[in-house]
Amino acid sequence: MRSTWKGAITFGLVSIPVQLFPATEEHGVSLHQVHAEDGGRIRVKRYCEKENREVPYAEIAKAYESPDGRTAVLTDDDLSDLPLPSKKIIDVLAFVDASEVDPLLLAKPYYLQTAGPAAAKPYVLLREALSGSGRAAVTKITLRTRESLALLRVRGELLVLQTMLWPDEVRPAAGLEPQGKVDVRPQELKMATSLMDTLSEDFDLQALHDDYQQALDSLVAAKLEGVEPPSGEEAEAMAPDNVIDLMSALSASVEAAERSRAGGSAAARAEKDPGTPARKQPARKGAAKGEASAGSGGKTAAKKTAAKKTATRKRASA
Repeated sequence: MRSTWKGAITFGLVSIPVQLFPATEEHGVSLHQVHAEDGGRIRVKRYCEKENREVPYAEIAKAYESPDGRTAVLTDDDLSDLPLPSKKIIDVLAFVDASEVDPLLLAKPYYLQTAGPAAAKPYVLLREALSGSGRAAVTKITLRTRESLALLRVRGELLVLQTMLWPDEVRPAAGLEPQGKVDVRPQELKMATSLMDTLSEDFDLQALHDDYQQALDSLVAAKLEGVEPPSGEEAEAMAPDNVIDLMSALSASVEAAERSRAGGSAAARAEKDPGTPARKQPARKGAAKGEASAGSGGKTAAKKTAAKKTATRKRASA
């Protein structure tokens, strides 16, 4: 894995040489455009509208067009020469409680590795200070000619730098909240909490996978082999547009979640030990008592009927 940035963390007079490595990698199948009729590749060519010719990428620069139509051409050299102190420095601005940072501001994460053995001690010192205080450092850094805020925090044995949006880049949410007065009953809140607890039991984030990616991989493989793509049942769930009885919906959700967990546990046990027979569900006591009562009642009625018939025959013979 190649580093994407080299520089130093600075706070006060302390300087820690480090290098950045991308901490995440999105998976996916690389797709390109083709002509649907014959599969011919669609190419995008860069043409200069003044010279009416294709321009190589090396001759392309960026530009800004003002409202009055004027154009300011910006070359790579122009952008790299911007007077930004954070080009090679992760400048610590302040230390804050990690809970104070709005998750909406967080963007791409990077692992921080020490650049050289001399940086190990100040690196560990900063890591332990952040970990012991429960704080994170708000910093500035310039990546690919763009300066941004970044959050420096601890993850395991490493320092992690996560770029952030500027506060004015988060759109206001005014007017999006539910309108009018909404009353939530204590019973509804209790049932919602119960549903949350049921869904959270034995939850394993690492076990989740991308269903779309798996389906796309299967589709591509089938197309390459020239066979019929696998077809699955329609699994798209339709969200109800009207909630009639919130308590009934919550109660049904809790029951469904419990059944799902019970089924998952039974399947897991069977997978671990295929020779173990599935446990039978115990019969409901109320139902068993009712069935027993119904059976004994039927026998008693039959005996009384037989006794009446016998007595009638004796009187008739007398």
